[in-house]
Amino acid sequence: MRADAVEVAVVGGGVMGLATAWELTRRGLRPVVLERFARGHHEGASHGATRNFNNAYDQDHYLDLLVRSREGWDALGEVAGEPLLRLHGLVTHGAMDLSSVARRLGERGIHAEMLSPADAAARWAGMRFDDDVLFSRDAGVARASAALGELERRIVAGGGDVRWETPVQEITETDAGVLLTLADGLMRADVAVITVGAWSERMLPSLGLPRLTVTEESPAHFSPTGAAEWPSFNHYTDPDRHPATVYGMPTPGEGVKVGFHRVGDEVDPDARPRRAAHADALVEYVREWMPGLDPASAVPVSCTYTSTDDGAFVLDRRGRLVVGAGFSGHGFKFAPGIGALLADLALDPSARAAEPFRLP
Repeated sequence: MRADAVEVAVVGGGVMGLATAWELTRRGLRPVVLERFARGHHEGASHGATRNFNNAYDQDHYLDLLVRSREGWDALGEVAGEPLLRLHGLVTHGAMDLSSVARRLGERGIHAEMLSPADAAARWAGMRFDDDVLFSRDAGVARASAALGELERRIVAGGGDVRWETPVQEITETDAGVLLTLADGLMRADVAVITVGAWSERMLPSLGLPRLTVTEESPAHFSPTGAAEWPSFNHYTDPDRHPATVYGMPTPGEGVKVGFHRVGDEVDPDARPRRAAHADALVEYVREWMPGLDPASAVPVSCTYTSTDDGAFVLDRRGRLVVGAGFSGHGFKFAPGIGALLADLALDPSARAAEPFRLP
């Protein structure tokens, strides 16, 4: 049985694995990415045209990661003549201490301003606001599918390799490195970075991961009824009226995506039912809060979250294994920063992520 030898193997070719491999090529390495599914698959959590580039955080570990991620997005630049970040702005409203978020963003040099409900409604006529609104023009959406393609292009141009439809059957740490069992042979790596999303616990049963819950989430695209300007948005809703916080963003060609955050049913990622839970509640939310959308036009989207109990990411190293997991439905925008951090961990055994991201 043949055995390839590499410096760093990256298991999992979603956005986190690709961002890590790109960062490794920027540092002169030639990583190999091993992905179970075909290019462009919809089985994980990285597919689709857009993701919310939401900067409404007030915790240092996320703000640090946000700043590092923005540097990475800017370095990726444009694809097909358009930046991978569409900075059309983000509005956040509802039951949250927005003044704290505005202050912390301002401390980082990130634009943040408070608007009255009337001023916000006059600017974004497709939405309704009952409370003061936090607006940041330094936010918007990440072009998700375009980002995946550009990351792969950069990896290959930098001397790395991305192998689609190459499942890893077993990961074994040895005194000499990491042994990866593939369908047609073995691969030996000095270090392995594992970014397999919903399959993290199955691939790393003895690493000591926190509990990871895999859920199927069902946002939907709604058609605008007019030419109103649309930002990205967060709405911290009344829990007695709506199931969860609402997020959303405009997706050209598909409408405006609207979804409840982290309310889906727990599922087996290999047997996802692709059932639109809370669909009626989402339509009712749009009818109440989004006068600029047609509530009858919903086109559901199926995606998965792999969540820790507290929503914090897992970014750590044990021995020769580096893990990125538990992105809890809010990780995509951080991908370039997470990739840089996972590369730090892969290349320097003494490197550490911020304490909230570390393994127990």
